[in-house]
Amino acid sequence: MPLAPASGPVASVRPWRDWTTPDRRLQWQALAESASTPNPFFEPWYLISSLEAFDPGGSGRLITVEIGGELAGLMPLSRPRRYGRWPLPHLTTWLHPNAFLGAPLVRAGCERLFWQALLQWADREAGHEQALFLHLPAMPLEQPLTEALFDLADGQNRKAALVMREQRALLHSPLTPELYLERALTGKKRKELRRQHARLAEQGQIEVLRYHDGTALDAWIENFLELEKRGWKGASRSAMACAPQTEALFRHALEGAAALGRLERLSLVLDGRPIAMLVNFLTPPGSFSYKTAFDEEFARYSPGVLLQRENLALLSRPEISWCDSCAAPDHPMIDSLWTERRPIGRISVAVGGNVRRSLFETLLALELGRNPVGLTR
Repeated sequence: MPLAPASGPVASVRPWRDWTTPDRRLQWQALAESASTPNPFFEPWYLISSLEAFDPGGSGRLITVEIGGELAGLMPLSRPRRYGRWPLPHLTTWLHPNAFLGAPLVRAGCERLFWQALLQWADREAGHEQALFLHLPAMPLEQPLTEALFDLADGQNRKAALVMREQRALLHSPLTPELYLERALTGKKRKELRRQHARLAEQGQIEVLRYHDGTALDAWIENFLELEKRGWKGASRSAMACAPQTEALFRHALEGAAALGRLERLSLVLDGRPIAMLVNFLTPPGSFSYKTAFDEEFARYSPGVLLQRENLALLSRPEISWCDSCAAPDHPMIDSLWTERRPIGRISVAVGGNVRRSLFETLLALELGRNPVGLTR
């Protein structure tokens, strides 16, 4: 239910550790479960784990919006001194390479009030924060949350611009898993998958294991980290186990998600040995395909694709209507299997007084001149 704006929206900024108490975590989780745009990466079980890993000194901050004393919105906040290669201080959403969406958590129906309070705070604090503009990365486009921001900026005669747009694979269909696969892949490709499955079965007993709780979680995590590190991600030093911070994040996040019933794990197992594994975060009515790994020794059998075929069972879950792949645009595997696309973009917004807004428009014209994306308000 939308909150009644009896006392108007109020934004405040606090150190993130202030929000780790049990009472505040409960408020935060309740907000996440009522958000119009789900974002597991800003839920307490994931964001606190992220901040513990990458901001152990506790210098990071959360901006929250309350309406009538009730929490209506939350976003991690950062103040970089550079924007790309330019020395341009600004306010931005705090993200890291393993957080794949930057949408603030905002209670459904409170989107405009959230942006109103956040922008009022940014206007007031721009000088103190030495910020030239507000930058919002990894925002889901064509969502009520983003539309409310642009509508509010229009009404305030405030410049807001989409400075980058991309699309990533999305699973979203009323079809059954079987019909979806038939529509997504050619008959030749489906035949090849059946052949690979049959050849793999000749190597031993194949099982697909699916967990929705914490069953054998510790052992599963160990197997995933080891499997991922043995592959190309390990060679490129991007596997979660290649750094203590990302390994701790992976462990704590999966434990936290499992405790709340927001974790799904799949494994393709050959004679008891996992050869492909994946993690989904469940955020009804959506979900997010967080991490996947496969054994490159069995690459000729496409174990990762075979497991993604099993992952299409998400289409049969009544409480889940879509899954964000969290994959890079034009991903060679998932883009060929999931046919829908989710538009994601970076948005910059003017804040502060006339001088800052005028400077922002000049900077924006320079950026859009180099990289036009077709939406400025």
